[in-house]
Amino acid sequence: MKTVRELPAAVIEEENVFISMPDGARLAARIWRPDAPNDAPSPAILEYIPYRKRFGTTVRDAVTHGYLAGHGYACVRVDLRGSGESDGVLRDEYLEQELADGEAVIDWIARQPWCDGQVAMMGISWGGFNALQLAARRPKALKTVITLSSTDDRYADDIHHMGGCLLGDNLSWASVMLSYNTLPPDPALVGARWREMWLERLAHVTPWLETWLAHQRRDAYWRRGSVCEDYGAVACPVFAVGGWADGYSNAVFRLLANLSVPRLGLIGPWGHRYPHFGAPGPAIGFLQEALRWLDHWLKGVDTGVMDEPMLRAWMQESAPPTSQYAHRPGRWVGERSWPPDAMDLRVFSLSPCGLTERAETAAAASETVSVQSPLTVGLFAGKWCSYASGPDLAHDQRQEDGGALVFDSAPLSEPLEILGAPTLEIDVCADKPVAMIAARLSDIRPNDEATRVTYGLLNLAHRDGSERPAPLEPGRRYRIRLQLNEIAQSFPAGHKLRLSLSSSYWPLAWPPPEPVRLTFHLRHSRFVLPTRRSDGRADASVIAFAPPEGAAAPTRHLLRPEAHAWTVRRDLASDVSVLDVTNDRGCWRLEDIDLEVDAAAWEWYRARGNDFSSVSGETLWRRGLARGDWRIRTETRTILTSTAKSFQLEAQVDAYEQAGYHERRVFCRSWSRETARDLV
Repeated sequence: MKTVRELPAAVIEEENVFISMPDGARLAARIWRPDAPNDAPSPAILEYIPYRKRFGTTVRDAVTHGYLAGHGYACVRVDLRGSGESDGVLRDEYLEQELADGEAVIDWIARQPWCDGQVAMMGISWGGFNALQLAARRPKALKTVITLSSTDDRYADDIHHMGGCLLGDNLSWASVMLSYNTLPPDPALVGARWREMWLERLAHVTPWLETWLAHQRRDAYWRRGSVCEDYGAVACPVFAVGGWADGYSNAVFRLLANLSVPRLGLIGPWGHRYPHFGAPGPAIGFLQEALRWLDHWLKGVDTGVMDEPMLRAWMQESAPPTSQYAHRPGRWVGERSWPPDAMDLRVFSLSPCGLTERAETAAAASETVSVQSPLTVGLFAGKWCSYASGPDLAHDQRQEDGGALVFDSAPLSEPLEILGAPTLEIDVCADKPVAMIAARLSDIRPNDEATRVTYGLLNLAHRDGSERPAPLEPGRRYRIRLQLNEIAQSFPAGHKLRLSLSSSYWPLAWPPPEPVRLTFHLRHSRFVLPTRRSDGRADASVIAFAPPEGAAAPTRHLLRPEAHAWTVRRDLASDVSVLDVTNDRGCWRLEDIDLEVDAAAWEWYRARGNDFSSVSGETLWRRGLARGDWRIRTETRTILTSTAKSFQLEAQVDAYEQAGYHERRVFCRSWSRETARDLV
């Protein structure tokens, strides 16, 4: 990334500003604003997240908001109530309190003398979520949002569930937030109150996983904050951004298709990151793109941004399978509308011979095939949401396909491009009342390497929706439709397509209560690919993105290097398989505030043979903050196991404080909870 030191405007930075809420609580903000001639006010940009402006996102914030401020915007980075130096306790995601506070913050910003009354929101992940949610509440000053790596549907397309299946990332993410919520504010900013605030947070900390497990179907809990409930509530322009390696690319397509406001979509090859930090590459000059959008809507400047395709996407080219890419080959393509005016559907049938476009034969018309997958199909699936900071992408799928039904096409006679969501329509029956299907589309290279292109999951108890799931009648035949994740992919001539179907996908998704045999009836089966008809005019209008730019980052001194690893271990004597994940973020000193920041996590996902009651997920987080004689450390552990009837949650929090030469534990609490399985 190019560091731009000479920005168009000098930047005034206020390290910590308290914003009073209607109930008297104060939220902590960091503000960058242009040093404008004659104190002329400017539009403002709000980013509103819980990840600690003081140290958690400080580098990203400085690079991003410093740059935008230098181009004429007042940037306000606010920690949610109960996080960072803000008052209170953070009790869950996207609560009414969070959104009400957000409206109050927007109103406060609009009334400041340095703001011209116009506010935009920009955020990735949590900040992208609440940008959409606040847009749906229509605060008067909010004029546009840029939402990255977010979703319009908190149940169907978030880190908790997929196709009605419980995701392994649900445990992982709950553990991240349990750890974050144990941290104190910085005494340098809040003074002697820091310890009182810390102990209040510790006294009210809970494992959010307990709450999430209590809502295994799409109920009012998940509908709150899901803007798909009423797309018409969003009245301001929306710029939606995602990445193919991320878990949140599908929402971009739905927002483009369903919103009625001016909107654009951008999807690159990236994981869960801002595109100017994008990995896998190529990273792009996203801040320049954001400025084009903001200048158009907030300053009335004709930047040409709305003359471009509604959707700009990275068409990925074939690449060998690996769990970590530095760069994904491909090219930018554009669609003037979504759904596009010109798209062909290429339909394949499933037969004993594989994927075929021939008319079904008499033999295939009555053919059935069945599978009862090994429990551990999925050990090479990677994370639902890749952060591109470790080897967390899907590896060679041949190691998964041995436990799945596999349907290969003939070698392609000419290149094939798809853009959109492949879908499978097929008749299936199961021998148990709760079952799942994992469907994977892979690119089979001439040397037989199998690169997963996209995938989808379906809990068959949710076949008619997740609001009112219903158990299967064993042996009964059901017609199902399974939609895979949206994707843009180019398949070269000579390569094959492969559809793989399995009855488990652990640990990406929690397995059914017991082993299941699925029987597929191949007559009338359809695997539909949204093939892209090249439109030279739309593609030609896709701009060549500039290289990434940003403001200067604060100086960090490395005290312990980062370490990331994914290890699959199988003990053939005990038949125990373990996915062992290390996510050590290292230890750094932020020189300008003399603060040491330490964070590391470990995760273990275990299963024994084909014993579905043996699966367990365990996470351990350790965090530390230190400055001189002030030193605190927290440790959190979460374990999730299950039986055929219920989930068992065990969690523990320990907090330590340096006292002279010794460390003493100031807080300890543990939880043991059981939650009945609800057709999951």
